[in-house]
Amino acid sequence: MRVEIWSDIACPWCYVGKARFEKALAGFAHRDGVEVVHRSFELDPDRAKDDVQPVLTMLTAKYGMSEAQARAGEDNLGAQAAAEGLDYRTRGRDHGNTFDMHRLLHLAKERGRQSELLDALYRANFAEERSVFAEGDERLAELAVAAGLDADEARGVLADPAAYADEVRADEREAARLGAGGVPFFVLDRKYGVSGAQPAEVFAQALAQAWDEHQPLTLLQDGDGGGDGGADVCGPDGCAVPRS
Repeated sequence: MRVEIWSDIACPWCYVGKARFEKALAGFAHRDGVEVVHRSFELDPDRAKDDVQPVLTMLTAKYGMSEAQARAGEDNLGAQAAAEGLDYRTRGRDHGNTFDMHRLLHLAKERGRQSELLDALYRANFAEERSVFAEGDERLAELAVAAGLDADEARGVLADPAAYADEVRADEREAARLGAGGVPFFVLDRKYGVSGAQPAEVFAQALAQAWDEHQPLTLLQDGDGGGDGGADVCGPDGCAVPRS
């Protein structure tokens, strides 16, 4: 069974939601049969790459809230993150464009290191003092290496604006097709959707329900030939020889 998770590195609820989902998955009896795929979603796709500003400034401008309200919101998020065992800096973080990070995540997916890179990016953005936005490509390459990727390969992707750009846009189009207006957005077996950083219990229930309805193909057997299911077949070991 496949679970697809649309998220953005700039999204604090995605950071918290990933931890809650993973808690539910760790307690799921069939967890070894669940494939998790992370997909791209940009909360601020029109922001220029060099347009970096403090999170509190962004919140007051984008949502029309006062600075006191923005600070209270960050404090609440910090408490929610702490409840999941996550570090969260409620002050001093910045905000910027995440497109290059998503491109790197597609490279990491091909190399089997997607979850590791996503965790590294989340930690860098929400828990560490150094900026994941203001320090440029070399900072992203450093995080890619920490996640197990090759440094030169990561730098090559960052230097080529077209590398994995189509894959990022395809993920975003698919999110729109599925009706995802925000993130995190979880799709289980292309049958059930869960929106938001729900409690682990909700994810556990969704996993159980999707698994129960995820049925393997049932073979209808007819006859008593020499192949699988009764009839003669061709397979990796060759073709069954008809018997007289």
